[in-house]
Amino acid sequence: MTGELLLGCSGWNYADTADKGGWTGVFYPDSNTKRLRYYSQFFNTAEMDSTFYEKFYTNMTRGTFIGMAKATPDKFQFSIKVPETITHNKRLNVNQGAMTDFEEFLDKISPLKNSNKLGAILIQLPPSFTVNDFKNIEGFLDRLPTSSKGYDYAVEFRHPSWRSEGPWDMLKHYNIAAVMTDSPSQENLQFLSDVTVTTADHSFIRFHGRNTMQGHYWYNYLYTKEELRPWVGKIEQLKKDTKVLRVYFNNHYGGKAVVNALQFKEMTSDTSSSSLSDNERKALEHAQAYLTKEQIKGS
Repeated sequence: MTGELLLGCSGWNYADTADKGGWTGVFYPDSNTKRLRYYSQFFNTAEMDSTFYEKFYTNMTRGTFIGMAKATPDKFQFSIKVPETITHNKRLNVNQGAMTDFEEFLDKISPLKNSNKLGAILIQLPPSFTVNDFKNIEGFLDRLPTSSKGYDYAVEFRHPSWRSEGPWDMLKHYNIAAVMTDSPSQENLQFLSDVTVTTADHSFIRFHGRNTMQGHYWYNYLYTKEELRPWVGKIEQLKKDTKVLRVYFNNHYGGKAVVNALQFKEMTSDTSSSSLSDNERKALEHAQAYLTKEQIKGS
């Protein structure tokens, strides 16, 4: 078995110019570019993080997701992050209505599932959610609509206490992917980078960036090819072990995710020649030149 590799970025709707953290100029030609339509010419998947934030999620309707489905090609997939109300405020506690909220979430994003464009549903746990919360997550996972109903789930642990066999066995039981990440070692998440964990028939990797400078975000970081190279072998192994592997670059600040995602696409190609189309090659070279110019200007 050789699984399908779906590769993209965490988000696409970054309208600002690169000096303000956005993608206009570095990737999008101008501020009038239809961003999702343009993005989907280069990548076959995207992770949607804005659903996590209550201030954005409450303004979304099923129509939001109908529009997303219409704006993208056939076989394009969106992986959607579960709202913070469920994971962080209610901490997956079904006795506090977490499952009721989750069912409303599934109904809202149902246009993606109906159009076969729903990738994985990402359940990102807060850093304070430790192995002592095992009963909460187990009770929640036990009530999820199963993968046999067309849902793939992925859980991202963010506290090192989960580094034990118990959580992996639990996820295997429910056929849920354990999210692997590339994160700053100072954040105690290195255990998610050091291992290749297969807990389901699908896998999920997030590249968060490694920026540890004070006053900067993890995701304001451009990986070197040398930093990405160890992941190439892991990708090959995971493709043998799972039917689909979803990889997202979350180092989105200033379009850095675009550069690394296109580089990684080329690095993980099955062909000996370049896997990038002419348009992808031009986009990569333009983004690299733009970021270099910005770096020189800011130094």
